[in-house]
Amino acid sequence: MRWNVTVVLAVIAIPAAAATCESLAQLTLQNTTITTAQSVAAGAFTQGKQDDVFRDLPAFCRVAATIRPVADSEIKIEVWMPSSGWNGKFRGTGNGGLGGSMNFNGIAAAMRGGYAVAGNNTGHDGGASLMMGHPERIRDFGERAGHEMTVKAKAIVEAFYNDRPRHSYMVECGGGSMAALKAAQRFPTDYDGLVAGGLATYLTHHVFGQIWIWQATHLDPASTIPPEKFPAIHNAVLAACDRLDGVQDGVLEDPTRCKFDPKVLECKTADGPTCLTKPQVEAARKLYAPATNPRTKKEIFGPLFPGSELLWAQSAGPAPVSISSDFFKYFAFKDPAWDPMKRPINFDSDLALADTPENTVINANDPDIGKFTERGGKLIVYGGWSDAGIPPRLAVDYYKSVVDKLGARAVKDSMRLFMVPGMGHCNGGDATDTFDMQSAIERWVEQGKAPDRIEASRVRDGKTDRTRPLCPYPQVAKYKGSGSTDESANFSCKAP
Repeated sequence: MRWNVTVVLAVIAIPAAAATCESLAQLTLQNTTITTAQSVAAGAFTQGKQDDVFRDLPAFCRVAATIRPVADSEIKIEVWMPSSGWNGKFRGTGNGGLGGSMNFNGIAAAMRGGYAVAGNNTGHDGGASLMMGHPERIRDFGERAGHEMTVKAKAIVEAFYNDRPRHSYMVECGGGSMAALKAAQRFPTDYDGLVAGGLATYLTHHVFGQIWIWQATHLDPASTIPPEKFPAIHNAVLAACDRLDGVQDGVLEDPTRCKFDPKVLECKTADGPTCLTKPQVEAARKLYAPATNPRTKKEIFGPLFPGSELLWAQSAGPAPVSISSDFFKYFAFKDPAWDPMKRPINFDSDLALADTPENTVINANDPDIGKFTERGGKLIVYGGWSDAGIPPRLAVDYYKSVVDKLGARAVKDSMRLFMVPGMGHCNGGDATDTFDMQSAIERWVEQGKAPDRIEASRVRDGKTDRTRPLCPYPQVAKYKGSGSTDESANFSCKAP
C-alpha cells in the first residue's frame, strides 16, 4: 500500500498566544500562498444569490490560500474558524461530482456546529474539461487536493488558536466520499474519524454503471421507459417483495432477496401506462442486472435494485448523468464533442481507455486501510439501497474487500457499513433518511462507543412519520411482532 504524510514547513514561528485573524496573512507554509485573512462579522458573509443561507453564521476568521505542490497545480482552499466557541475539533469537507468549486454550503454547515472547517476546489475552478490532458490536475482532484487542504488547514488552525485540534473528522456523501475514503487509504494520519456515504469511489467504473442504464433505455427508442410507468413497476415490485421482511411498509429492507422479473408487467394487448412493451421489459431487466463486459462476461459495476424504480429518472433520463458524460469526454476519450448516441460506449474496449494509470488515481477502492485503523481511526460507510444515481452495491463490495484484507475482527473494531432501505443517493426515496452520522463517528472516536444501531427518521411535510434503526451490515431491522411498525423501538437489528 502507498501512503505518505506531507510535512508542512511553517517558516514563521507560531506565536505563543493566539494570533489575530489578519496576522495570518503573514503565515508562510510550504508551496502555499495566503490570499485572504479577514475577520467576518456574524451574518456578514455573502455569496451571490445564496446570501440568505449564511445569515445565521457566527463571527469567524476566514483564510483563503492557494497551494501549488507541483507546477500544474492550483489547489484553492478556505479555512473558516469561529471567533469564539470553537469546539476544539477540525472538519474537512469534500465536493460533489467532479468538483471545480468551493463548497461554501458544506463549509458553513460544519462551522455552525462549532468546528474549525476547511474546503477546497479539488484543484480546478470550473468544469471537468480543465483536467483534460493535465495529469497533475487529475491527481489533485483524485487525492492531492483533499490531503493538502487538510495539512495546511490544520497548521492555520493551530496558528489562529495556538492549539491543535483535539480530533479531526470528515463526513461526506456522494462526490465527497472519494476524499474521505482516500484519506483512510492514502493519508492515514489526516483524520481520526471518517464517514463516507453514497460511494463515488470507483469512478472509472461507476460511470459505466450509469451509462449502462442510459444506453439500455435510449439507444433503441422502443426501449425507452416513460417516467409515468415507473410507479407501475415500483408497485409490482412491492406486491412481489414487500412482505419478505415481515412488514408491509412500502420499503424493501433487503432488496437483494427480491427476485423480481418485469415480464409480469408485459402488455397483453396494446401499450398502456401500467404495462411494459417487450423492448421495455428487456430494458428493465438490464437495469436490474450489472454492467457487464460482453466478451469476458466479467462484471464492471453493480446493478440497480428492486425498490429503486421511482428514482430511475436520475440515470434513465433524457441525457446521461453529467458525471459519466464528462468522464468519457475528458478522461477516457479526450474528445469534448463525444456524442453518446453517435458513438455508444463499448463495454469491452472502452474499459482500457477508462482504466489508465492517469485516470485510476481518482478511484478510492483500495481495501488496505490498515495504517488508518492501527492508529485508532474509525470509518463509517453508508449507502441507499434505492440509489439510482450511482448503483449502490459498491458499498457492500468495498466493505467485504476490507474484511478480506484486514480480517473480520479488525474490521469490527474500526469499520461499520449501514445500508439504508429505500434511500436514494445520499437521501430521498421512501426511506428513513434523516440520521446523524457525525455524532455516531464522534462517539466512536472519543468515547469508544461503536455504532451498533443508528436511529433514523422519515420526515414528510415537516413532520416525522416514521422512525427505524439503521443496522450494521449484514444485520437488518426486524419487527419484534407488536407495536407500530412506524416506531423504531419495535425493531431490533438481527442477522438476515
